[in-house]
Amino acid sequence: MGDGLQIIGLGMCTLDVLIRCKDLPTWEHGTRINAFGFDGGGPVGTAMVAAAKLGARVGFIGTAGNDAPAEFKLRSMRECGIDLSRMVYRDAPEDQVVVVNIHAETGERIFSGIQRWGEGQIRPEELDRDYITAADYLHLDGFHNAAAIQAAHWMRAAGKTVVLDGHKTDGPVREHLRRLIPYVDVLISGSAFARGLTGIDDIWKAGAAILTMGPRIFVQTEGIGGNYTVTADEQFHTPAFPVDVIDTTGAGDVFHGAYIVGLLHGWSLRQIALFSSAVSALKCTHLGGCAGIPRFDAVLAFLQERGVAIE
Repeated sequence: MGDGLQIIGLGMCTLDVLIRCKDLPTWEHGTRINAFGFDGGGPVGTAMVAAAKLGARVGFIGTAGNDAPAEFKLRSMRECGIDLSRMVYRDAPEDQVVVVNIHAETGERIFSGIQRWGEGQIRPEELDRDYITAADYLHLDGFHNAAAIQAAHWMRAAGKTVVLDGHKTDGPVREHLRRLIPYVDVLISGSAFARGLTGIDDIWKAGAAILTMGPRIFVQTEGIGGNYTVTADEQFHTPAFPVDVIDTTGAGDVFHGAYIVGLLHGWSLRQIALFSSAVSALKCTHLGGCAGIPRFDAVLAFLQERGVAIE
């Protein structure tokens, strides 16, 4: 797969403060904590850790502050060899810190960001065009939006591939993500994104409408409901793998990183969907978005045990 970086991620990287409990505390009553931890997080940050753990050569561009939380959030990236040479450091406390309350019985979670969230956005002039376009894939989540649009434009001009994390939504897709869609080749979204973008309830019809906006591949993940793939040539559903869920934090982000790795290997989209589903399922058996991401061989073994072979 070559010697240079294969994937560049440009987006959010957080410090996740993880609290797993049965009941949320109130002002009247506290609660018992089942598990507690710290982990790196963020949509693109987690996806890049997944891709690196699965064997890809990865670089990440984001912002970090000047304090211990900033250093801690980058640890999982450094530990798996992600290139951070184009990180943008701000002379201010870290502003991407999230408290994640995880329901002990279901693994579902609630996120609480700090008030100064995302104050130091990357500006387009702070990007290195040659560094970005040397990679095969650029992965975005819409954070640092002006910089993301510039980077996506450069990648398109270079004939490279742009992947976008379309977030789970309960309503219309936000404008900062809509502005990116025309530059995107592969759009992988969370639940209800297709309806939020197109206004169409049927996933297959909504996916077909999205293909007219720019992307050539659209995938929507639905947690235990599996995922749906739409291209000009095929439409199919991939069931999720049942596992004992500890924490769903980062499951979709991990899916995205695994999906790009599958594209790098040149597998069919059906194989990539199965592989990505397996990586995401294995992650959900551990606390945290990054800590539980499996290595490549462990994913293949998991699939083989279930009668699935990836060529």
